[in-house]
Amino acid sequence: MDVLKTVSETTQYIVIRLGVEQYGIDIKYVDNIVRMQHITRVPKVADYLKGVINLRGEVIPIMSLRLKMDLPEDEFTKATRIIILKLEQHGTIGIIVDEVKEVVTLENDQVEKVAYDSKDPNFIFGIGKHDGGLISLLDLNVVAQEKENA
Repeated sequence: MDVLKTVSETTQYIVIRLGVEQYGIDIKYVDNIVRMQHITRVPKVADYLKGVINLRGEVIPIMSLRLKMDLPEDEFTKATRIIILKLEQHGTIGIIVDEVKEVVTLENDQVEKVAYDSKDPNFIFGIGKHDGGLISLLDLNVVAQEKENA
């Protein structure tokens, strides 16, 4: 006799830190995590675009997630990392984060969807509940969009 067990949908997130806040990035978009390295500046781009890096022969644009989210300028430490993301709409892009903390698996019922009415882009699509703490889950397609009137 087979007992059917309902399997709830789960998603793995890489938990990153920006300042004192924790954010989650869906692991399916993460291609690589690399240490901070020299970023070649590119003229006449938005201030949150720090430039490009050469990663194994591929030139990848690097974005400061802090500046994109109107947080204070990045302070580079030993924990600073560049997360290389592969996004369907935006291709490959790197984001600078203060620290990569851990990978967590969240079930769908552990994620509260967030709805905003403002015209500002909403970088967060939900809040994940994990070990008594909250993790803001990033909507990477909104994060990667270029700001209008930047």
